[in-house]
Parts: sequence; structure tokens; C-alpha cells
Amino acid sequence: MQNLHTALVALALDGQIKVSTAHSLGVLAAPTTQPSAGRFREMYDAAVVKPLLSFLRATGAPFMVNAYPFYGLTDDTPLDFALFRVGATGVMDAGSGLLYTNALDAQLDSVHSAMDRMGFGDVDVVVAETGWPWAGEGWEVGVGADHAGDYNRNAIRHLGSGVGTPLRPNRTFEVSIFSLFDEDLKPGPLSQRHFGLFHADMTPVYDAGIVTAPEYVGPVSSKITPAVAAPAPAPDTTAADSGGRRWCVPTPAADAAVLQENIDFACGQGGIDCGAIRPGGSCYEPDTLQAHAAYAMNLYFRSNGGHAFDCEFGHTGVVTAADPSFGGCNFT
Repeated sequence: MQNLHTALVALALDGQIKVSTAHSLGVLAAPTTQPSAGRFREMYDAAVVKPLLSFLRATGAPFMVNAYPFYGLTDDTPLDFALFRVGATGVMDAGSGLLYTNALDAQLDSVHSAMDRMGFGDVDVVVAETGWPWAGEGWEVGVGADHAGDYNRNAIRHLGSGVGTPLRPNRTFEVSIFSLFDEDLKPGPLSQRHFGLFHADMTPVYDAGIVTAPEYVGPVSSKITPAVAAPAPAPDTTAADSGGRRWCVPTPAADAAVLQENIDFACGQGGIDCGAIRPGGSCYEPDTLQAHAAYAMNLYFRSNGGHAFDCEFGHTGVVTAADPSFGGCNFT
């Protein structure tokens, strides 16, 4: 992902194309029946999720999740709750006191809670996949075209309505419906092979609200994209926010020793104050060479006029249009 982003930066396409990757809800340790308890799996959180979220924040890319209430059906998550049929009564999250009226909100807010715990609540979440099987084994609860149609129509209405979730109110979510066609060679239960919206001859399996009149579907976000895999990249706002500005950051493959040399060099120049990356400073966390080097190299770059050659650093620096600032850490 870092190498792809670096290649996009070199082509001045990083403002238009964001790099991310999708995750199943298996990244979570806590069940989604109590969204406020959501946390990432132990060890996976520090080794994979934290550096990933740092990268997404720095590049303005979203965290992508595959959310399937169908696979969360239990006594605590009944069919009506998964299909948006609970109504105003809902299910109370004892930890937060928030009321949940559908399972998809609960799954997404479990991810939001996990991200909040790690200090990355400002990173956007995209629903890379969601859907419902229209056929399955006799013992599989909830399978059927009627249920699949209800779920997908309601998910599209809800995620595109601007209502948001209890933890993230007043917002829309980009979402891709899985999947365009059945996958007849997929292993596992019969339901695994029957998520398709269309048969092979292009006739619809059921009305998912994709090809019907908007007034029937209800308010739908323009971001909704029926897709087989990941959705189109989220609309970029970095270019508008940056006002044409550029920042200098280290290349992802830069050697640790070289990054330390870059920090020492930049912070040793007259008139450059690197106090922000010292203990207690606003940019000290995350305490990594990559993060500290990014701040120091950018400070040198900005202090010397922002020329491309001021970000050379022996081929270990790259100019980007994505503002790496986060929280109280401002890359001026």
C-alpha cells in the first residue's frame, strides 16, 4: 500500500486515487452486540491495524470493512434486527446508552469504537462489502430472495440517508453491494454461492433497489456502487483542502538509519524547531522514526521554500499533496 501510494505521488495522482484494503469483522475481538465494547484483536491491533490506520490518516484514505449482519445472526442478533425491522424499540448498548435499531449500525459502530480506542476516530469508514444470500441450505436461517431484497434495499436507504449511526450521526457511508453475480464454484454452504443480484443471463434475481425508480428506493447516496469487489475510491477532498500546497514525507521503504540521519540533519539547521517531535510535543506520538522523520523533513522542506530538491534527502523523500497533519499535530 505504501509503495502504491508513493507511485501515485510520483505521478501526481495521489489526490485522485486513495489506497486502502478491506477487512472482515474478524479483525474485532469483541462481539457486535455491544458496539461500545468493540476493539481490535490483541496483537493484531498493534502489529497491523495501528500502522495501517496511521497510513490511512496521513494519506486521507478510508478504513474499509466487510459488514455482513447475515453472518451475525444469533439469539442476541435476531433476523428482524438484521433486516432493519426492529423499529423504534431497538436494542440498548449498556456501555454507551445508545439505542440500536439494526445490526448493520451495531457492526459499524463496533469498528468505530475499536478505532476510537486507538486514537483514530477521525479516519473515515467505508463499507467495502455487504449483502445477503438469496438461497442456501435448509438449515441456514434467513436465506431467501425476499430477505435479501429487504436487506439490500434497507441497507442502501439507511447508509445513504444521512442519518448515520448512533456513534457517527448525520453522515452517509460509501457502500458496495456484494455481489453482482452468483459465484457458483465457491466452496462452503450453498449460501456462499448465492449472493448475486443477477443471474448469468443478466436477469435480476430479485429487486434490490438498484434498477428501480428512486422514489421507490428512497433517499440513496450518490456514492452507492453495486460491485463485485471493492468500491470506487471515495471522492477526494484533499486537493480542495490543501489549496495546492505540498508536503515532504519519507518514502515508505526508507532505511531506519537514513531516517534518523534525516531527522538529525533537518533539526540541526538554524531556525528549525523540532520540539514538536520531542517527548511531550504535539507530534511525539506515534513515537516512530517514520512519523518523526516526516515532521522533520517537512519542516526543512517548508522552511527552505518548498522546492522539490528540498525534499530530496538522498532519494528518501517524496512530495505529496496529502496533508499528513493529524489531531493536534500540524504539519505547517
